Amino acid sequence: MRAIMLMFDTLNLKMLSPYGCDWTITPNFARLATRCVTFDNCYAGSLPCMPARRELHTGRYNFLHRAWGPIEPFDDSMPQMLSRAGVYTHLISDHQHYWEDGGSTYHNRYNSWECVRGQEGDRWKGWVRQPEPPEHLGRCWPQDIINRSYFAAEESQPLVQVYRLGMEFLEQNWEEDNWFLHWEFFDPHEPFFSPESYRNLYYQNYEGPQFDWPEYRGVEESAEQVLHCRQEYAALLTMCDTYLGKVLDFMDARDMWKDTMLIVNTDHGFLLGEHDLWAKSVHPFFNEVAHIPLFIWDPREKLQNTRRKALVQPIDLPVTLLQFFGQKPTKHMQGSDLRDVIRSDRPVRSHALFGMHGAQVNITDGRYVYMRDHVPENTPLYNYTQMPTHMRCLFSVEEMRSAVLHPGFSFTEGTPVLKIRGMEDKSGDTSIKNSLGTMLFDLERDPEQMHPIQDKRVEAEMIRNMVRLMRQNEAPEEQYLRLGLAEEDIP
Repeated sequence: MRAIMLMFDTLNLKMLSPYGCDWTITPNFARLATRCVTFDNCYAGSLPCMPARRELHTGRYNFLHRAWGPIEPFDDSMPQMLSRAGVYTHLISDHQHYWEDGGSTYHNRYNSWECVRGQEGDRWKGWVRQPEPPEHLGRCWPQDIINRSYFAAEESQPLVQVYRLGMEFLEQNWEEDNWFLHWEFFDPHEPFFSPESYRNLYYQNYEGPQFDWPEYRGVEESAEQVLHCRQEYAALLTMCDTYLGKVLDFMDARDMWKDTMLIVNTDHGFLLGEHDLWAKSVHPFFNEVAHIPLFIWDPREKLQNTRRKALVQPIDLPVTLLQFFGQKPTKHMQGSDLRDVIRSDRPVRSHALFGMHGAQVNITDGRYVYMRDHVPENTPLYNYTQMPTHMRCLFSVEEMRSAVLHPGFSFTEGTPVLKIRGMEDKSGDTSIKNSLGTMLFDLERDPEQMHPIQDKRVEAEMIRNMVRLMRQNEAPEEQYLRLGLAEEDIP
């Protein structure tokens, strides 16, 4: 048995033709949907990038215990478990956060790994004299300008290099048995940089400044500029679609469908001006961010051109992969094997949690989405970790002065952890400051989440299940306090 997890970062469900988009050019995603099962109710869990990837290793939510960070010493790691069971595991990625402090323990959980440099602000090529940024809207980092100068031709872009490395692995190993390939593209993550041939598919005669990397804030740009940025995203999405098609061609030519599982997934979506907001990390997690696409081909079930309504999450994928290879998940994994969902749409959960450390805690049952905001005067927040790193740096000496030893949780396997006061308490977390308060949405009547509703019965039910899932996740006591969920107030 073989398995491929083909992962795209920031893949917007609403921009894909299998999910109803009629203006982006994604014929190979449509082709993929005809070859496998398409999931209509997949929701992200821990956000954003590396917290989502930690879930793909551990099969459990992690956003209630710490912010962005590496695999911890006590973490169960799905690829490492497969490797120990004799399944060869290989990672290919251009996701620059793997090579930073806050992600540096992920790639060595695989038997082997390959990286492609240069995406976003990856500190790659060195120019002592920094370049002058062009006229632009949104972000334009000097390091990104430097990196882009090395990607003049399509074949030099990281997406294509990652594709070629994956093809090299498949050419070498497609006839071998017992392997798992985690093949991961950073695109279509911002900045939305693609060759002119793809950009020309969507627009002509735009005369405004460069705008392919929106700030994480409210929309301040004109309607024309918002449309342009969406088209830049669409162009990069079509480039991703093109190389997805080449992967499908390879599988077709070698009849890999008979014994190779294919998972095509993402970590989260992206707000492209909807709700008058940009991006993903400084707002409530509307469905443009939290409701994500998922496609699975299971060679045991051989179900094609099929859709499933069951509520699923990324924490289910490591459990599904382990059991595909005949391995049992650990007792700490909270996800479920999706085989029965694939086979018969059998539900694996009634509710799903999602969120980011220090921001709102959210829950959905597939129809309603409840976003629980913090109580302003209740702001305790701590990181529980044995690996005190942020995204691009270590915890500061000032932060470490607040550290105390905590006995740990069941999933830390009897080992203590550091309890460190969160940065948000001192400097103010943007995601909290920009939140819109506690909100409840009925997706059946309001799929675009434009009109929050007041329904005490539904809210009470969502709170009960939120608390249930938080308890299952061993959420620290202060998480209930900051959400205003004191024990006596829980319905």
